[in-house]
Amino acid sequence: MIGILLVTHNGLGDSLVDCVRHVMGSVPANLKVLSVLASDDPQEKEKEGRALVEQMDKGKGVLILCDVFGATPSNIAQRLSQPGRVQGVAGVNLPMLLRVVVCSHEKTLDEMAQRAIDGGRDCIVLMNTETKDSNATRCTHHK
Repeated sequence: MIGILLVTHNGLGDSLVDCVRHVMGSVPANLKVLSVLASDDPQEKEKEGRALVEQMDKGKGVLILCDVFGATPSNIAQRLSQPGRVQGVAGVNLPMLLRVVVCSHEKTLDEMAQRAIDGGRDCIVLMNTETKDSNATRCTHHK
């Protein structure tokens, strides 16, 4: 099973995990959060992140999802990345997270990263009551 680590500002990761709990009924054991506060030392957070990656990697790797590319959480995620073992994707949102949580047992690390990107992008839709958008329908069903 691939580990999924959220590296986010403040409590965003915890809020996303709460949403996963709401949608799925429980939180998968392979999902963890590393919250980065403004007062945190980035080097200490990187050490915490390394420890979490070591704990979470059961042989198939760890997918890191962070919030804003170029900010401290994504900089930490980039330093934790290791080709073939730890891969990061920036721009985490709930559809992205749900897409990877439901398939972390059956996909490779590269497939999971692509699934995260596709889920995040495909589920951004303009809601218009006059027309139906097929993307909106796809976001409510697991592919």
